[in-house]
Amino acid sequence: MPIGTIVNTVAVIVGSLLGLLLHENLPEKIKTIVFQALGLCTLVIGMQMALKAQNLLVLIFSLLIGGIIGEFINLDGLVERLSNFFKTKIKSKDEKFTEGLVTAFLIFCVGSMTIVGAINEGLKADRTLLYTKSILDGFTSIALASTFGVGVLFSAIPLLIFQGGITLLALQFQHFFSTAIIAQLTATGGVLILGIGFNMLDIKKIKVTNLLPALIVVALLTLLIK
Repeated sequence: MPIGTIVNTVAVIVGSLLGLLLHENLPEKIKTIVFQALGLCTLVIGMQMALKAQNLLVLIFSLLIGGIIGEFINLDGLVERLSNFFKTKIKSKDEKFTEGLVTAFLIFCVGSMTIVGAINEGLKADRTLLYTKSILDGFTSIALASTFGVGVLFSAIPLLIFQGGITLLALQFQHFFSTAIIAQLTATGGVLILGIGFNMLDIKKIKVTNLLPALIVVALLTLLIK
């Protein structure tokens, strides 16, 4: 049972609820500067992760192939429809609902702590990294929810599925998650997080969701090369 992920999910829910309380009371200019600060921090995190790439060609081809797959199946549109479904169900009028959900999910789920932590839980029942991540995500969700709104709260659902899924996969396929695969997954996730930073700072609108298949492609290509 992915207990570490459950704790992480609860931390995000609690942090998001606190952030929503702030969201209602913060002046618009404070929300703007917090949003910009988060965008800059996101760029830094993305760069640090992207520099962990062990094979740049694999990273490049993974992003190209993953982007083509994402565009072909219109993953961005699928996520938007799913977000709108949740938005309709709770009768939210928050314009940043979808952006908040996707941004929070990617920040919480494509980092090295997610991958390594979930694998450690699956292989060794070691939840130390996920408990540490839960604390960090809890505070991050406060900041995100205070600017993006209720969409951040609903990012807890894909977080539970994605991170818990990695733990369950690690239980079944212990030899698949090599050091090289983890490094390449981290680097690819870093590039996606850079895309989020560009979106947050209005530098360039990037369909980051359509690049998500690159995470699967990079794992497969790295496995084939090794």
